[in-house]
Amino acid sequence: MTATTVETAARTVQTLGTTELPDSVRDSIGAQLAAEPDPTLNIDRAMARYHQIFAGLPLDLLQQILDFGRHTDTPGVGYVRNLPVDERLPATPSNGGPAPDKPTFVAEGVLLGLSGLLGEPVGFRTEKNGQLIHDVIPVPGGAMTQTNQGSTVFLNFHNDIVHDAIGRYDVSNPDFLVLSCLRADHEGMAATHYADARDIISVLDPRTLELLRSPLFRLNAPGSYIRDVAGGGEVLSDPVAMINGPEGSPEIACSANGVRAMTTAAQAALDRLQAACREVAHQVFLRPGEALLINNRKGLHARTPFTARYDGADRWLQRTYVRRSQWTIRYRQTAEDRRVHY
Repeated sequence: MTATTVETAARTVQTLGTTELPDSVRDSIGAQLAAEPDPTLNIDRAMARYHQIFAGLPLDLLQQILDFGRHTDTPGVGYVRNLPVDERLPATPSNGGPAPDKPTFVAEGVLLGLSGLLGEPVGFRTEKNGQLIHDVIPVPGGAMTQTNQGSTVFLNFHNDIVHDAIGRYDVSNPDFLVLSCLRADHEGMAATHYADARDIISVLDPRTLELLRSPLFRLNAPGSYIRDVAGGGEVLSDPVAMINGPEGSPEIACSANGVRAMTTAAQAALDRLQAACREVAHQVFLRPGEALLINNRKGLHARTPFTARYDGADRWLQRTYVRRSQWTIRYRQTAEDRRVHY
């Protein structure tokens, strides 16, 4: 991986890594994935098969991706390029997916194969009805929302969080996201931003950082939960800090759908946090055959506005939620599917 680095008190760490597959490896993996059926028909069998296929990566590249998910001092985001793609794609689904007429499942294999190197794909009933593969597509009714259906507004810097009745939305949330591009937006203007907490801390003054490390904030539940379960009203978490953990390996939590600061000083710190994210963020314009591995605890991500035409050729990403272990969220597991949670 090449990398962008940040100095810490202990050492220099990477916050953005880039991996590119050789053409021969891309073609070999692509041919194997093209022969595989729809992975949702037998997800555990599919995950085992994808482990076999992705074990064919050159050892150095395989270790880079594995290390990304293993260690605290690795980049917060990995940019993987020259991945195989489906030879033919159907129209971008107009309802937010999935596409019922997709003839091959190379993209799904890429998404789940990369996910399996980081942990286990999981689903939540309140996000895409528990699907393991999320189609991230602009939808007319959601154009102005702070959700994956949006397009015309800047999607604020956030983690993907999960509503939890225990009052903490930063416990059950995914450890990683994988975002893979099937089709770019028409003008190629949509950019994904990632702001690593280590970079953010480096530009904050001590007082702001002290406030952000204090339990002075309440996270609003994800937009999908507000829309589908709560009838549009706020559902706020217990008071939490935005930043936790050691200076060299901090964890950060921020909801896209709104954070309610509990004091005026906390609100000023929250405003400074969003400005700091814009100052330090890495920017990636995803194209077909490219994916982002996002550590959902080390940093925050965002998306710039773009123009959706709803013509079957709009931007189309696929996303997974990945947990290193499902053990600590076993209290949420559904009876019918051990990968899907309430």
